[in-house]
Amino acid sequence: MRGKVDVVLGTFFGDEGKGKVIDYLSSSADASIRCTGGNNAGHTIVIGDKKYAFHLIPSGILNPDTYAIIGNGVVVDPKVLINEINSLKESNIDISKLVISDKAHVIMPYHIEFDAVYEDMRTGGNKIGTTKRGIGPTYADKMQRNGIRMEIFISDKFEDIARENFENNNKILKALGYEELDTEKYIKEYKEYAKVLKPYVRDTVNFIHNLLDDGRDIVCEGAQATLLDIDFGTYPYVTSSNPTIGGVCTGSGIGVKEIGNIYGVLKAYSSRVGAGPYITELNDETGDKIRELGHEYGTTTGRPRRCGWLDLVALKYAARINSLTGLAINHVDTIGKLEKIKLCVGYKYNGEIVTDYNTNIEFLNEWEAVYEEFDGNFGDISNCKSYEELPFKCQEYLNRIEEFVNIPIRFIGIGPGREDLIVR
Repeated sequence: MRGKVDVVLGTFFGDEGKGKVIDYLSSSADASIRCTGGNNAGHTIVIGDKKYAFHLIPSGILNPDTYAIIGNGVVVDPKVLINEINSLKESNIDISKLVISDKAHVIMPYHIEFDAVYEDMRTGGNKIGTTKRGIGPTYADKMQRNGIRMEIFISDKFEDIARENFENNNKILKALGYEELDTEKYIKEYKEYAKVLKPYVRDTVNFIHNLLDDGRDIVCEGAQATLLDIDFGTYPYVTSSNPTIGGVCTGSGIGVKEIGNIYGVLKAYSSRVGAGPYITELNDETGDKIRELGHEYGTTTGRPRRCGWLDLVALKYAARINSLTGLAINHVDTIGKLEKIKLCVGYKYNGEIVTDYNTNIEFLNEWEAVYEEFDGNFGDISNCKSYEELPFKCQEYLNRIEEFVNIPIRFIGIGPGREDLIVR
């Protein structure tokens, strides 16, 4: 029997706690694949008193029997990846099953430089809030056919191609009034990185399909989330890739018919990092309280996240875009510490109410949320082992979410640990 593929995706602006669900599914999977994005994203897994932060390597690496595959749709900063490998080794994590696609593109120093330059050139409210890790410029070079794939990075061709790229990019930096990069220094440095990563690089497309042919099961790990999608998110305040279901296929080589369950991950509230519209944001004491209760600071950047109520209109949009088959809702324990909780069930403007999401910036800036209120104070739910054991007030809140989007909740996060998860 051919293996199956399950997908875990973010439904809002990222940071939803995808790692917990990925960790659970990876424990019984034969491979875990990261399909899109770069080290501008991260997953955190808590095991006992140990916290593991992942930025490029699929978190399935924590299971010694699971291949951790960095797919062709990922852009790779080799220095960051090597640091992550070394960190895992220091924690006695076996990384022998790490696999890197030969088609994945390499983030070069000029990409990182231009990421900062472009953001610096944007004025006032036009700033995007990029992490300045070179992600966007690397994808831009990929599309302009100026990129460096892993297969070139580890080959004898790398030095000549890299030198030409440095020279061309230095001309642009000089014309813009910025300091040129030291070509020879970086080529020497990156050739050493290539030696370290070469043993992990292979043709992942055929590797993945051979696993499926052998009846092996696969989990695809989403990075970022739906409302940050380059096409379907709140453009231009988005990431540079497709963290939606389409990106899973193009970022791995897996065909549509191979995909089984598609789990959309969310929090019992919402959050966002960086600039951009955010209808349910709370710029008040409640928003501050949610941030502190939920420890809402970025895994990759450490930046404080903007916090607000859960937006069911946006969630329905994510369900449509990704063909979600199930929901995974985290931080139920966190939202349950508030006395009153609200859910956004529509948007209102000039007396009109709509329940369809729209990424148009003017729409998002002018419309206001319509809320339903629920009782909080769920009490301690950390020992609940099933949905039925949850307090009625908690079930009432979760039931409304299911009812609105017509998608069943399959996973409920009731704490930070990997074991703090109710599976339905």
